[in-house]
This record gives sequence, C-alpha cells and structure tokens, in this order.
Amino acid sequence: MSLLLIALPPGPPADYAFATSADGQGVSAHGSAAPALLPAAGRGVEVVAVVPAARLSWQAVQLPRGVGPGAPRLRSILEGLLEEQLLDEPARLHLALAPGAQGGARAWVAVCERAWLAAHLAALDAAGRPPARIVPELSPQHGPTRLWLSGEPERPWLLMSGDGVPGGAQALPFGPGSAALLPAAAADAPAPELLAEPALAALAEQAFQRPVAIRSAAERLLHASRSPWDLAQLEFSRGGRARAARRAGTLWRDFLHAPAWRPARWALALLLLVNLAGLNLLAWRTGQALAAQRQAQQALLTDTFPQVKVVVDAPVQMAREVAALRQATGAASGRDLEPMLQAFGQLALTQQAPTAIEFEAGELRLKGLTLAAGALAEANPRLRPLGLHLRTEGDTAVLRQEGAP
Repeated sequence: MSLLLIALPPGPPADYAFATSADGQGVSAHGSAAPALLPAAGRGVEVVAVVPAARLSWQAVQLPRGVGPGAPRLRSILEGLLEEQLLDEPARLHLALAPGAQGGARAWVAVCERAWLAAHLAALDAAGRPPARIVPELSPQHGPTRLWLSGEPERPWLLMSGDGVPGGAQALPFGPGSAALLPAAAADAPAPELLAEPALAALAEQAFQRPVAIRSAAERLLHASRSPWDLAQLEFSRGGRARAARRAGTLWRDFLHAPAWRPARWALALLLLVNLAGLNLLAWRTGQALAAQRQAQQALLTDTFPQVKVVVDAPVQMAREVAALRQATGAASGRDLEPMLQAFGQLALTQQAPTAIEFEAGELRLKGLTLAAGALAEANPRLRPLGLHLRTEGDTAVLRQEGAP
C-alpha cells in the first residue's frame, strides 16, 4: 500500500504540501497543489493528513480506571480532566487520546481547534482525497531531545520533542534568542539530535555551533506518518472496519520494507528455505523407498516365475501368473463358485433356500432370498477380510468379490 501524505496548512484550506511514498521508507515525489490537483488516491493508496505542530498542544492527564481509547463518554471524561488546563472552550476543541492509553495511568491528550480541522477534512473529502489517518507533525516521545528546524528562512520554526521538553513537544518561532530557551540537558545526557531543512541548515549550524543533519520537509512528513498517533477519534473517527483494514495494510507494507522488520524478513526467508529443503529431502527419501519397493516386487515376480522376462507392472503380472498357475493345477480361488457358496453359508443369514443360483466369475446371485438391512450390516464386516461384499437387489442376494470388473 503506497502513501499520499498531505500537510494541513495552519490557515484555512488552500494549497497543500504533499509527498508520496511507494513503500513508506522513501519519498517518491513531493510538491504543493490545490486539493483537486493532489495526486490521485485510488485503491491501494493510504491518505495521511499531517497536522502542523503549531496547531497542536499537548496535555498530560491521569486517566480514571477503566477509561481507554474506546471508552463510552470519553469526550466528556477528557473535558472534565482538562477543564482547568484548557485556554479555550472545550466545545471548540478536538481532543485525541494517546494510542495504547490505559485506565489508571497518565496519558497524553492532543488538542487542536475543531473547526479548523473540520474545514480541512471537508476540503479533502470534497476533492476525493479523504484521509485514512490524521497524524501529528510532532508528538511527545521518550528519549533524547530532538530539535528540528523547519519552515522558510524568513519564518523558521523550531520543533522540539523528547524527555526534557516541557509539555512533551513544542513548536516555537526560531530567532536569535531561541537557543537560550532550550531545555537544559543533564551532564551525562547525550547531545540533542539536530535536524534542519536544506534552506535552514546554515542558520541552524550558526545558532547551535555544530553540524546538523539535513532532512527535507517531505522527509519530515514521511517521519510523521510512522507515528502511532491517530487524531481521527471521536467525531472525526473514520470507521472501525476500514481502520482495521488500513492498519493491516500498513503493517504489511512495513513488514515488506521497514528496516526494523529486516531480521524478521530474513528469519522468514530462512524458515521457508529450511522447509523447502526438508520437503525436497522427504520427497527424495520417499522416491528411494518406492524404488526399493518396486525393485523388491520385480525380484519376487522374476524369482517366483522365471519365465517372466520383461516386468512392466509387477502386481498385475503376479496376479495373472498366480491365476494361470491355479487354473493349471485345478486349485480353487476366491472368485470360484465353491468358496463363495461356502462363505455365504457360514454367515447363516436365513433359513430359506434360494430358488435359483446364477454365477459369473467373481459374482454369485442367489434368488428368492429376503435379507434384513441389519443382517447385511453385520455380514459385510465378516466378508471384507475375504475380499467379498454382499448386497441385495429386490429378492436377490448378490455376493461379489471386491475389485471384480
């Protein structure tokens, strides 16, 4: 599943910066266009809307027990928990709970203006690019501080996240004194990770007096798409079944391409190779066993009947030679009349005498006999070791050798 990443502008709907990715690991194309001119979002394309960091605030709350992302009345509960922390009326704000939040623990809540978000989603829906997920450009994360300089040289923004950042994540206008506002790092803590867009690299190196890693705005959108956050909650929820299908597609794409899944991919490939080698070995051994059995049958046939010079089908030829030998010596076989009459007589199914007897090789028909179904059910298990089967056709009992043509 490929990606269409759309950056929501801080203002009203206008042109949207976008990026596309075929595998979720690298940017295929990027640019800016009106909603109707964005790349097509057909089947197999996941549309992800990215909310700018300047439009989000982050609040930490202590969730009551039993309250999670799918809890009923979640919005009213969050409004009650955030009543003293919000600077605006809760009815005007959209609230989204952290993924994996559990009752009785602290969790982050993302807050943004509801009308602003609704306007952008409506514009994208009308253009046929409805977002499947809504992710934040910047979200709270554990670990070392990360600083990301973005925007235009005339209006740069500093995006901060990490354990030492107040509020979990912040977006501040960047200026000459911005470096002094950075959180102080512990003496044993690693240096903050510093990234900047190409146009702001020189400004970042001058302000922080150290090299920076270059990342484009499109790469920042791709990085944001890997966030576990999804702000499409409550009134902006996009449907459970469709969300599950998209999530499955995302997991499959990550499994195929993400570096983190490379050991699993190698393990799966090795497992398949081992199984393939095992199947080939088993097939080879089975073939060897069948060949040995075939050779033993041929040896038995030629040793027993030396006159057989060419072996084509040993079991069939053996049966033919045994039948010829029996005929030559006058010995009875299971297909003859006497053995079949004797087998039927030993069953003692009825006291009646048949009115007529018809016999063909391998089949005995006794007319004028009426046999109960229960008697047949008891007789056939006793006849099976002799290679015989008994059935009725009206008032006729038919005893037939199994496998007879």
